[in-house]
Amino acid sequence: MKTLIVYAHPEPKSLNGSLKDLAVSTLERAGHEVRVSDLYAMNWKAVVDAADYGPDASSPLKVALDSGRAFDAGTLTPDVLAEQEKLLWADTIIFQFPLWWYTMPAILKGWVDRVFTYHFAYGVGEHSDTKYGERFGEGTLAGRKALLSVTAGGPESHYAPRGINGPIDDLLFPIHHGILYYPGIEVLPPFVLYGTDRMTGEDYSNVAKAWEQRLLTLESTEPIAFRRQNFGDYEIPSLHLKEGLEPAGSTGFGLHVRS
Repeated sequence: MKTLIVYAHPEPKSLNGSLKDLAVSTLERAGHEVRVSDLYAMNWKAVVDAADYGPDASSPLKVALDSGRAFDAGTLTPDVLAEQEKLLWADTIIFQFPLWWYTMPAILKGWVDRVFTYHFAYGVGEHSDTKYGERFGEGTLAGRKALLSVTAGGPESHYAPRGINGPIDDLLFPIHHGILYYPGIEVLPPFVLYGTDRMTGEDYSNVAKAWEQRLLTLESTEPIAFRRQNFGDYEIPSLHLKEGLEPAGSTGFGLHVRS
């Protein structure tokens, strides 16, 4: 298995840093190839601008169209091209990050904004009466799996179905479904650690064992059963879920997961 770890935390000695290091050592000991994109160490540029697209940038800038034109022409900046190459190389992508203000750190969102260009991660495939492009189960990155490894400062009860922060599955849905599944990546259930601001060294011993177990079972873990866009569950072009397919009592994000 070839694994890319995209790591986003400014402190190498943090819990996130330890989990990243443990992932590298565990997977390599098991015979897997591992590459790491350490975004802070790379001084990753988080903002999209005309410089990303070189001679293919228009004025005024049109981010989607310009990014697609630069991708097609091979004129994206070298840092973006390198990350796209890593994604195409990988069988599995692990995203290691803290949950900050209910989402990923800005540097990681900036990685997505710049790397997931038009004609690479979206804007691909046939648009017709029966297909609405290759996305949500199809796409450039189909055949790969991804896992979010996330740390949260608050206790688990705050992220429960009746918790004040909202269910963790709902908080992660925009990443799971909207960023990863959209270009075709199968999404594994996340590895979430709660109450990390109060974690002790003794706690970490148990966390490390649980993390190692998840890492060693990546290939056998079933992905979240998101519905595929072009395979009969949705009306096209409205992309509304067809009547009668929803599980009883299911609404919102839950509609898009097969029971």
